[in-house]
Amino acid sequence: QVQLVESGGGLVQAGGSLRLSCSASGRAFSSYPMGWFRQGPGREREFVGGISWDGDSTRFADSVKGRFTISRDNAKNTVYLQMNSLKPEDTAVYYCAVKNWKFGVVTGTANEYDYWGQGTQVTVSS
Repeated sequence: QVQLVESGGGLVQAGGSLRLSCSASGRAFSSYPMGWFRQGPGREREFVGGISWDGDSTRFADSVKGRFTISRDNAKNTVYLQMNSLKPEDTAVYYCAVKNWKFGVVTGTANEYDYWGQGTQVTVSS
């Protein structure tokens, strides 16, 4: 059974940093694009960023460009979301997801992703 587990969330002051991890088990995801999404209070789930299967390409929402980076370690079946210069509006539950499309491209549409983690809470205080 495929399982994604996020970790690394927490409470941080504005301007601070956090690194989220997403560990996959049940199968190898080294050939599949992975994405990060978030859902803030009273808001729709939105795309944060994603990374290609080989890590050579990343894509980010305009709201986080220049502040967030994504990397992956395929040997560990793990993807990371490094979040710097955090703002209160970054407060949300963050989810990782895998698109079940071998060597596919990263997209920003949630329903194109097939497997999801349970989410980790990130709270940024002002």
